[in-house]
Amino acid sequence: MAGMLDALRGSPARILAIPAGGVPVAAQVATGLGLPLDLAVVSKITLPWNTESGYGAVAFDGTVHLNRELIAALGLRPEVIDQGIVRTQEKVARRVRELRGDETRPDLRHRTAVLIDDGLASGFTMLTAIEALRHLAPDKLIVAVPTGHYDAVERVAAAVDSLYCPNIREGYSFAVADAYEQWSDVEETTVTDILRSFNQNIPVASGT
Repeated sequence: MAGMLDALRGSPARILAIPAGGVPVAAQVATGLGLPLDLAVVSKITLPWNTESGYGAVAFDGTVHLNRELIAALGLRPEVIDQGIVRTQEKVARRVRELRGDETRPDLRHRTAVLIDDGLASGFTMLTAIEALRHLAPDKLIVAVPTGHYDAVERVAAAVDSLYCPNIREGYSFAVADAYEQWSDVEETTVTDILRSFNQNIPVASGT
């Protein structure tokens, strides 16, 4: 992906990773382009019975994006939805404190922002991040992901200035991990270690 974004080398662009899975990917891109690495803290609102699947997401600035179609299909009750939002807001607030310290939001004025995750399944987490970053008024907003489902890629591409995805897949069953030779969950301590190589002011994360 760094090659696809080579035109940004030497520019004031900023690489923004969605933690946790997007951080190792974004770090490689930032290193390859010689650009700073930062975070866009966003987390999906997971289902009570399946923490791998979500029906929306919450961003660092409080932005909430819900998958209304999925909510209706699953028949989720309003109180369940509200509980999920509150739980996720608390998780995002904790991650911001632990991973960004006092600097809660990146400065994107007069910059191109490149938003990176490890892949796009439904795309709702990415759309939430996009909405939050738009509030920070970057000159241009780009999404770059190694892999994604065609429907999600199409949905997200409509919301940004450019999208780069070298591996687009189709089909009913799709998992981001399937596109990787090696894939595992990324611990927050790993995120902190990666960020320390770019910014020595990042504090140590105290939990997962």
